[in-house]
Amino acid sequence: MTREKPILGRREARRIDRREAIIAVAYSSFLDHGYAATTMSGIAATIGGSKATLWSYFPSKEALFEAVLDNATETYRTQLSTLLDTSVDSARTLRIFCGNFLEKITTPEALALQRLVHAEAGRFPEVGRIFYERGPRTTQTLVAAFLGAAMERGQLRRDDPLRAARTLSSLCMSGIHQQLI
Repeated sequence: MTREKPILGRREARRIDRREAIIAVAYSSFLDHGYAATTMSGIAATIGGSKATLWSYFPSKEALFEAVLDNATETYRTQLSTLLDTSVDSARTLRIFCGNFLEKITTPEALALQRLVHAEAGRFPEVGRIFYERGPRTTQTLVAAFLGAAMERGQLRRDDPLRAARTLSSLCMSGIHQQLI
């Protein structure tokens, strides 16, 4: 199912473009310098705008980090939602999910983001919380819904779908992911 994009006026289109540019600069800055060393002033200077403009888009560095993670995971969330169509063969879908999931979390970009979170979460717990909410929890919730539907259809043994999704994610990551991080 595709959503049609609304027709936007020039002002709104420029605002969206500007927001995307801010997110792109922030993404690079977070990865290159870390969460602590990334400043709203530095991002504004890189973009060539004022801090007031930046603040009008994102009221805090935390909100900007949330937007960066949303942007970084948007395509994968869409692909995952499409993949986890409950009307198809559950076993085949789970095999595809595991391959896609491992491929996604081991990309250089995903690994860099995970390293950032591991490095910064001790001093900035919000970094870990935001990452978990936007990444693992979202994935596990989508997979749990799929597993729950498969359990309802009798294709899988009944259990706690969320616990099963967490276990499946852990099994997918086991070994190779830890070596790469």
